[in-house]
Amino acid sequence: MRLHTGEIEMIDADVAGVAVHNGARIAALAGPREVLVSRTVRDLVAGAGFEFAARGIHPLKGIQDHWEVYALV
Repeated sequence: MRLHTGEIEMIDADVAGVAVHNGARIAALAGPREVLVSRTVRDLVAGAGFEFAARGIHPLKGIQDHWEVYALV
């Protein structure tokens, strides 16, 4: 499972945009029963009592820059 947040584009009944691509690429990094989140999500839930473990900085196919990924503990 993966979590990312960002703006999406609606194209008919489908969603598109960078946030959708990021979420899909982060999902591809997750192992069985693992919840991975982007740094964006980690930062947005700061103070909510969740714990995260760093899983490194990854290039995401088709996305500019590298992204920090965290596992929900």
